[in-house]
Amino acid sequence: MSLPSDADLVHKALEVARLSGADLPVGAVIVDEDGAELARACNGRERLGDPTAHAEILALRSAAARHDDGWRLTGCTLAVTVEPCTMCAGALVLARVSRVVFGVWEPKTGAIGSLWDVVRDRRLNHRPEVVGGVLAEDCARLLEEFFAQRRP
Repeated sequence: MSLPSDADLVHKALEVARLSGADLPVGAVIVDEDGAELARACNGRERLGDPTAHAEILALRSAAARHDDGWRLTGCTLAVTVEPCTMCAGALVLARVSRVVFGVWEPKTGAIGSLWDVVRDRRLNHRPEVVGGVLAEDCARLLEEFFAQRRP
């Protein structure tokens, strides 16, 4: 199996994000070190009535249930359409995700370089590789369309 490119991973995350329904359209995909998909999820806060049901959190939970090393997602890549928030950035650090690939930067809540930089804090025992801005225009367009439908 060949490893998917970062753009391929964000494309998959975009596909999942489009399934968010009434939730903010954010999608996440997690693959293992061989490129095999472990999990995919979209935001589910509205659907599940759970403030922690962000796409990344739901994908991390699902991937941890399938991964050979349990909750330690060492060697895995998490791809998401929007820069993770503080909660999600902290969770992926705790899960020991090796790489994070995301689409659009989020200047209001982003915690991987925009507002904060949780994942590169030298005080933490794990710092994943980060690739941001992958298919940023496509990811931003999905959010713009979502908000255009909700705002007059």
